[in-house]
Amino acid sequence: MYLNLFIIITIFISHIFNSSSSAFSYSQEKKDKEFVYLLHGLGRSKTAMWLLASRLEDAGFIVQPIDYSSLSKSPQEILNDVSEQINNALPPNGQPVHFVGHSLGGLLIRAYLDANRIDNLGNVVLLGTPNKGTPLVDHFRDSWWFHLLGPTTLSLGTDKNSFPNSIAEPYYPVGVIAGISESFDNEEFLPGKDDGLVPLESTKLNGMSDMVIVKSGHSMMRYNAEVAEQTIAFLCYGKFKRR
Repeated sequence: MYLNLFIIITIFISHIFNSSSSAFSYSQEKKDKEFVYLLHGLGRSKTAMWLLASRLEDAGFIVQPIDYSSLSKSPQEILNDVSEQINNALPPNGQPVHFVGHSLGGLLIRAYLDANRIDNLGNVVLLGTPNKGTPLVDHFRDSWWFHLLGPTTLSLGTDKNSFPNSIAEPYYPVGVIAGISESFDNEEFLPGKDDGLVPLESTKLNGMSDMVIVKSGHSMMRYNAEVAEQTIAFLCYGKFKRR
C-alpha cells in the first residue's frame, strides 16, 4: 500500500517536471501558412513543447506556442491569460487556424473555443487530455501535499462540477490521442488502462471526430514520434493514420 502510494506520488511529480526526446521521421505534409496554436500542460511552460513545435514547423505549419502559469492560478484565471494571448496572435489574413494541446492545454483549448468563435477554424488535437477528469485528483484531493499543486490541479477531478466536466461538447473537428503505459502498477488509483495519470476512458470525448491510442506515458507524449506524426495527419486531413 505505502510502496504503491510512494510510486504514484513520484509518477505524478515526475510527469509535471520531467523531460525527454525521441527519434522522429514522417512524410512531410507541408501546410504552408496554416497556423497552429500549441498549448502545454500543467506545471510547464511553452519550452516543454519545443520538439513537437519543431516537428510541426518541419511539416510547414506556422507554430504559435502559448505560455501560461498554472500552479498558482484558477482555471478561469489561466483561461483569461490564454484567451488574451490567442486573440492577440490570431492571423489577420484569414489563414486556417488549428489548435494542439497536451493534457491541461487541451482543456484550455476546449474552454477557449467554447467561448470564442474563430473564422477559418481548422482542426483540434488533444494529447492525453483528461476530458472527464482523473480519479487521481479524487483520491489525493484531501492530502496536504496535493494542495501545493494549486487550485487548477484540484479542479481536475471526475465530479460533475470539475473543470473538465464543465466544458461544452465540441462543435469543431477534434482528434483525441491517448497514451497507454504499463510501466507501473497503479490499478489502485487508476483502474483500467491509462498513461500513468489519465485513464484511457477519460480521454474520450462525446463528439470527437477520431481517436488513436499510442504506447506512451503521459508526459512523454510531447516527445513521442508517433504522436507527432498522428497530430500532423489529423491537422492535415481531419483523421488519424491507420496502421
